[in-house]
Amino acid sequence: MAKPDKVAAVAEIADQFRGAQAAVLTEYRGLTMTQLTELRTALGRSTTYAVVKNTLAKRAVADAGVEGLEGWLSGPTAIAFVNGDPVEAAKGLRTFARAHPTLVIKGGLLDGRALSADEVNRIADLESREVLLAKLAGAMKAKTAQAAALFQAPLAQVARLAAALADKQAGDQPSVPADQPAVGS
Repeated sequence: MAKPDKVAAVAEIADQFRGAQAAVLTEYRGLTMTQLTELRTALGRSTTYAVVKNTLAKRAVADAGVEGLEGWLSGPTAIAFVNGDPVEAAKGLRTFARAHPTLVIKGGLLDGRALSADEVNRIADLESREVLLAKLAGAMKAKTAQAAALFQAPLAQVARLAAALADKQAGDQPSVPADQPAVGS
């Protein structure tokens, strides 16, 4: 029979899997409590970093309906549940892992799809959501400016043509008034 505290722990981990935008599984063997606290701080408020028991995590993964993570639930495991920008969390984990090689990224989960450690690192190579949105906005603004210039060009061309015709007509007109005879007549 399952103990109530373990049932509650499994339910909590399953809820975190269901509610998180992404999750990254790591092996924290060799890290001190101070380093784990430093990592939690580096990940920010939108990411929860929790050390979990593998047996409880396996049950939680099954309860949450997540597939593909069971193979990484061995050895000392901690999970970063990302409720904010997955790119920022992946960058934070990768940066910390470079400074502390004992932290190993095992894999992850993004939009219900299991990711390998290489895929998590590729996500860390992406620019943040804000930067990508700013680039998109800049590209859209440039396209609208190009469209405005394109629509304005024919009008400007017509105006230049009308001005050229007016100048030409002014140049073809005799400079002598019509009621005076021309010289040599």
